[in-house]
Amino acid sequence: MSPHEPAIAIVGPGNVGSAIARRLVAAGFTRVSFGVRSGSKIAEALAELDGKVTASPAPEAAAAADIVFLAVPGGVAVQAAHGLGDLGGKILVDCNNPLTWSQGPVWAPPPEGSISVALQAALPGARVLKAFNTFGAEFHADPTLGDTVADVPIAGDDAEAKATLSALIQRAGFRPLDAGPLRNAAALENMAVLWIHLALVGGHGREVAFKLLRRG
Repeated sequence: MSPHEPAIAIVGPGNVGSAIARRLVAAGFTRVSFGVRSGSKIAEALAELDGKVTASPAPEAAAAADIVFLAVPGGVAVQAAHGLGDLGGKILVDCNNPLTWSQGPVWAPPPEGSISVALQAALPGARVLKAFNTFGAEFHADPTLGDTVADVPIAGDDAEAKATLSALIQRAGFRPLDAGPLRNAAALENMAVLWIHLALVGGHGREVAFKLLRRG
């Protein structure tokens, strides 16, 4: 990690990726870029950000970044990451969830046990972390509710990468939580299933997020 303002690439300018970009820009991050395959969704996202975020082909954005957020449909996450080129030494933040809707929502992990573990196996040089996957785009764009801020659990095996991402999360206005090793990414993916059930099936609405309360 370079000792300067981090260069951040967000691969996937959908609802979550765009919301993360808005939050980072609002928090004062100045080196944020979308990595894109086409211009289908990017024009609207860039317009909302008043030119404060750039866009380039995903491999170029990833090559220039210190931190790469991967926010794509869960079923294509590993394939999309492979298309980014050499991610050796870079922090790869897996924001994805493997879901099916046959009895919806249902957790449907790859054979490795979670998307994050599959990414680490496929990209051994990358510093894979699981984060920003446990609630919807609304709280990614604005993590505050009165005096309370949304928690962002982080699972991963690289302590230095966790510390770097924790600092970014805190600066962006969230509260980082160390959720243990990368194998715990499976638990975070199941938190997303619970969030979807509560928000969409249970009728609580999308303006909800998880919070760890501590007494004393």
